[in-house]
Amino acid sequence: MTEPVRIERKGATLTIVIDREARRNALNESVALGIAAGIDQGEADRSIRAIVLTGTGDKAFCAGGDLQPAADGTPFNIDAADPRHYVARLLRRMDACRLPLIARVNGHALAGGFGLVCACDLVVAREDALLGVTEVKVGLFPMMILPYLLRVVPYRAMMELCVTGEPITATEALDHGFVNYAVPAEDLHARTEWLVERVVTKSPTGIRLGKQALTKIREMSTDSALEYAQFMLANMARTRDAREGFAAFNDKRKPEWTAE
Repeated sequence: MTEPVRIERKGATLTIVIDREARRNALNESVALGIAAGIDQGEADRSIRAIVLTGTGDKAFCAGGDLQPAADGTPFNIDAADPRHYVARLLRRMDACRLPLIARVNGHALAGGFGLVCACDLVVAREDALLGVTEVKVGLFPMMILPYLLRVVPYRAMMELCVTGEPITATEALDHGFVNYAVPAEDLHARTEWLVERVVTKSPTGIRLGKQALTKIREMSTDSALEYAQFMLANMARTRDAREGFAAFNDKRKPEWTAE
């Protein structure tokens, strides 16, 4: 049996590929564990500067949860004594990732698949890919991914997606501002590579510490956030990368980052 997730490396980029094309790259616990393991691998390697999440084929990035009805006919079976669903664990892991997460949306991203897109930092999508949450069509609501929808999708656009269950194209999503780029299918690889290159050539320490701070600041009051940001900025200025960045600026040369 093949693994449901492939990990590929090219230079400073680690790519996590959901490899279940026959199931439209549907999300199940094995896929969630594979994505989380890929993030762990990327973070453990100081030479990795960005992580790309994508799917196999050209039909689906991730068509949502792989719903397998339980004995009582319900599509989810969550242990009341241990209600840590694998989707929630994965989203928390993505949230805590200190490397930039870039979604390369090679096809439709629906329901939980759209949640994965929203949990990433940057998004490059095929212009004809459908994005949305279809849960109301099967009697559910996109509960698990709501915190991530609220972060990136304007409220009224989000509500229309949620209560109609009708997806929109990546081109329409670009108009709403919740994808960075919507491009023809033949340009997807090149545009993703272009964006990745713009990320991995910047200070890895600045980005890692910045993402760590952003995760905390998002949950703080403005006053607490300002106090924390001041503390973090002072500490970031002491890092080797920051000192190298200042020196390179003054010397009018490219910085040589060490991720320290």
